[in-house]
Amino acid sequence: MCGIVGYVGEKSALDILLEGLTNLEYRGYDSAGIAVNVKGKVELYKAEGKLQNLKNITNENREHISQSVIGIGHIRWATHGAPTTANAHPHSCNCGRVAIVHNGIIENYKELRVKLEKQGCVFRSQTDTETVAHLVASKYAETNDLTEAVRLATKEIEGAYALAVIHQDVKNTIVATRRNAPLLVGIGENEYYVASDVPAIIKYTKKAMYLDDNQIVTLTPSSMKLIDTDNNELSQKYEELPWEPVALSKMGYKHFMLKEIHEQPDVVRNVLAGKLRAIDENIILKEVKLDKDTLKNLNRIQIVACGTSLHAAMVGKYLIEDLCDIAVDVEPSSEYIYRKTVGDKNTLVIGVSQSGETADTITAIRQAKARGSHILIVTNRPDSTMAREADSLIPVSAGIEVSVAATKSYIAQVISFYLLAIHIAEIKESANKSELETIKRELILLPQKLEKVLSHKEEIQLCAKKFANSKDFIFIARGINFPTALEGALKLKEISYINATGYTAGELKHGPIAMLDESMPVLSILMKGKVYDKILSNSEEAKARNARMIALTDSDDSKLNELFEVVIRLPEINETLSPVLAIVPLQLLAYYIAEFLGKDVDQPRNLAKSVTVE
Repeated sequence: MCGIVGYVGEKSALDILLEGLTNLEYRGYDSAGIAVNVKGKVELYKAEGKLQNLKNITNENREHISQSVIGIGHIRWATHGAPTTANAHPHSCNCGRVAIVHNGIIENYKELRVKLEKQGCVFRSQTDTETVAHLVASKYAETNDLTEAVRLATKEIEGAYALAVIHQDVKNTIVATRRNAPLLVGIGENEYYVASDVPAIIKYTKKAMYLDDNQIVTLTPSSMKLIDTDNNELSQKYEELPWEPVALSKMGYKHFMLKEIHEQPDVVRNVLAGKLRAIDENIILKEVKLDKDTLKNLNRIQIVACGTSLHAAMVGKYLIEDLCDIAVDVEPSSEYIYRKTVGDKNTLVIGVSQSGETADTITAIRQAKARGSHILIVTNRPDSTMAREADSLIPVSAGIEVSVAATKSYIAQVISFYLLAIHIAEIKESANKSELETIKRELILLPQKLEKVLSHKEEIQLCAKKFANSKDFIFIARGINFPTALEGALKLKEISYINATGYTAGELKHGPIAMLDESMPVLSILMKGKVYDKILSNSEEAKARNARMIALTDSDDSKLNELFEVVIRLPEINETLSPVLAIVPLQLLAYYIAEFLGKDVDQPRNLAKSVTVE
């Protein structure tokens, strides 16, 4: 949650900070602010609500603010304290010389606040972050050294944080540090950047250093010094950033979400590239370090994830159990971390996260690793915290995803599970070779089938218009498409705020059927295969209760037109691969309903792209 950006160099800081915050707005948009040093004085500019409100304020003072060549900025997703201007970052001490931005949660802020108030500090906000501003200021008064003040402050802080700090009396200097929250330093010529994610700085530099936990970096236009919390100087390791600035453009689409939905055929091609070479050749996963002996001794697989990634993991469970004969448990990371971790060296634990920075999932894999389990990470960010802690890795290669509602990263994760399941089955020789070749053939054909769906959206748009005013929505499916129903419902909830729920179709009559009447839409995911007739029967039960019926199907049976008010037809596909194809119309349905309702598609209320706090 929250986004941080900082700049120190020879250029005006204002536009760099605002551009960086614009590209981090997917991390939170409850409020925003910047702190700059103009003519030897730290000045704060803050606004609640969307970033544009801050831009309006800074534009009124542009000529003045533009004189600053140093600054820090923040875009907020509210945790402690309401999303007000007073609670917006940056925060300052009573004397106004220190300014600080923070991503994370200070767990002992109440104790720190009591201690600081006894020292005379007066608090102006309800946030946990303000305690750090006062704490750093008090340590600076003792040491007259900003880096040392930050170092000593971190010794007293408990919790997760990424921090960037400036001080009025320390010319052109930013001190930054992190613990259990992402932070990187961008390196330019006589200039440095600080950011919580790559999009904030990719326009300005492709060279970066990722901070590890408990590292502290001090930046001036001409120098960078890295130490740990024990004041030991550390060597600096630089990396090339993986993205181009064009990835942050809508490329003519109205919303990033629509653009990212349309990128999915190429995303599938990217995931398959170099891994699936031919249907008669084995899958190649170079960064998956699972040999035959390791797999032979595996007695279980645990997959931990959150949100959309959890639904991708559920598809993975079906595939691995079906092809590999290994028992698979799928659990929300937020639940896994609060019970006894049951695992050992014969347990494979798979963590799934688009960002690789999901706090609950990081905690879960660390707990599992402590029990000796092999850790495999499926992520869109091979530069992330989770990827760095992995024993094995599958980078999903979806490219940067800006819209808060995950679309292309979901498909990339699902395709990655197909590749992993086939890979394990080939090593274990647990599945029929012809069956694996059939799945591989369908994987190769998937992109063009996805393109066919995306080129015929009119039917989905009409459906969206017809049902946009629904207050509730039910999605039903069976087998491997139950996760598709859950993900379709989640997409609709996230961006349209319609109360949507996914059910296994067989469970409809065990309670949820009581909700059905002429106002309730029921969308049946009715893909041809072994459960087709069963879902059709469940759909007839719903129709008998006067529900408004929608079918999503690859069947050409004309009788469906009598049962369903709307039939959305898909290209024919093998049932095993159907979740990849079926999710795209559901993404589009959610998108068009939200658009018809006038919702903020890319930045739905109360949500943030990367959940970096527990």
